Amino acid sequence: IASWLVGNSLLPDALGLSSQQFQQLLEEKFPGFYVSSFAPSGYTADFSRMQEKQDLEKLLGQHCVTHDLAPEYWITILVAACLGNDHLWQDLGLWSRDDLTALLKYNFPSLASLNCHDMKWKKFIYKMLCDAEGIYVCRAPSCEFCQDYLNCYGDED
Repeated sequence: IASWLVGNSLLPDALGLSSQQFQQLLEEKFPGFYVSSFAPSGYTADFSRMQEKQDLEKLLGQHCVTHDLAPEYWITILVAACLGNDHLWQDLGLWSRDDLTALLKYNFPSLASLNCHDMKWKKFIYKMLCDAEGIYVCRAPSCEFCQDYLNCYGDED
């Protein structure tokens, strides 16, 4: 929320949550603290261009465990961040990929454990969607030999 408040994320109005969910989140986690639901970045999510929204919600829902927020909150926020063009940690407004890895290990531990080769998170999540549908878009039969290897596994900073 701190990064979102200063426009350092791609998260849309209300973090992608409904107005009611956003207000409930604030009341529960930040009682007495008022935050406008409008994204300081001015970004508005266009879920109409996101054909995979339901598939992402389903995938994330299969792996989400509850700790501090209802699962649909985390799922909605992550799906909204997937609309961005940067790395998932950047679109979420996190400070590093390590922060995203910790968030995913805590809230989506079974999904995080599947990324055993440390693929970039957004690419990994979309690869999981493709694998579930039997869609294989990679050019090489093995990642180690693919010319796009660094695009999937290279440094993100």
